[in-house]
Amino acid sequence: MSNIPLNIDWQQILLHWMNLAILVGGLYFLLFKPVKQFMEKREAHYKELDRQAAQKLEEAEAVKTQYQQKLDGMEEELHAARAKAQQAVQQSTEEQLKEARKQARQIVAQAQAQAEHSKEKAIKDSHRELRRLAMEAAEMLAFHPEVDPFEQFLDMTEEGAEHEGR
Repeated sequence: MSNIPLNIDWQQILLHWMNLAILVGGLYFLLFKPVKQFMEKREAHYKELDRQAAQKLEEAEAVKTQYQQKLDGMEEELHAARAKAQQAVQQSTEEQLKEARKQARQIVAQAQAQAEHSKEKAIKDSHRELRRLAMEAAEMLAFHPEVDPFEQFLDMTEEGAEHEGR
C-alpha cells in the first residue's frame, strides 16, 4: 500500500467511517429516538391541554351566553313585573279615588240634607217663636191697654232674645 500518496490508509478510513456510523446509529437509537419520542409526547400533552382549554373556554362562553340570555330574560320579567305592579298601583289608586269621591258625594249629600233639616227646624222654631210673641203681644194689648203697644213689643222681643241666648 505504499503507492497511495500521503500515507492514506483506506482501511483505517473505512474503519473510522464504520465506527462513526455505529456511533451515530447507537446514539440515534439510544438518545435521539427516546428524546424525540419524549418531545412528541410532551407536544401531544400540551396540544391536549390546549384543546381542553379551548373546549373549556367554549363551554364557558356557552355558559356565559346562557346566563346572559337568562339575565336578559330576568330583566324583561322584572320590567314586566314592575309594569304590572305600577298598573296594579294605578288601578288601586283609581279605585280608592273613586271610592273617596263617592264618599265625598255621600258626605255632601248628608250635609245638605242636615242643612236643609236644620233650616226647616230653624224656620219652624222662628215661626213658633213669632206666633208666641204675637200671642203675647195680642194678650198684652187686649188685657193691658194702658201700656204703649210698641214699647211692649220691644220689651217682648228683648225678652225673646234673652230667652234665645240661654
